[in-house]
Amino acid sequence: MAPAARALLLLLAVCTGAPLRAQALADPTRPPAVLAPAVPGVSATPAEPGEPQLQSVLISVRDGGRKVAVIDGQALRLGEKFRDAVLIKITETEVVLRRGRQLQVLRLYPAAEPKAAPGGVLRRP
Repeated sequence: MAPAARALLLLLAVCTGAPLRAQALADPTRPPAVLAPAVPGVSATPAEPGEPQLQSVLISVRDGGRKVAVIDGQALRLGEKFRDAVLIKITETEVVLRRGRQLQVLRLYPAAEPKAAPGGVLRRP
């Protein structure tokens, strides 16, 4: 076999096998495993059928700025109605809906439980 053909064959063999040995890079924007669902697109704690799910919270950094919660794809401000409930509270991680006298708390990360830091102080993950 000619040296040029041998070199071409070697180059072809190296190029076709390279993707098999490549490592996947970690996504630096991915949330910690504790907060992220195990399977993409599947909630860590699936909501009950018919139960609303808090998807996002947007809070302005300006004093008196607006607060918006996204529940089941619907953007809501304080005092606005969602189904048969009224949004009465928005924080960085949860919102509160009122149906008559009943309150319902929706959390962004329902599976995240407070953890004790050194010294016994509770902190959120």
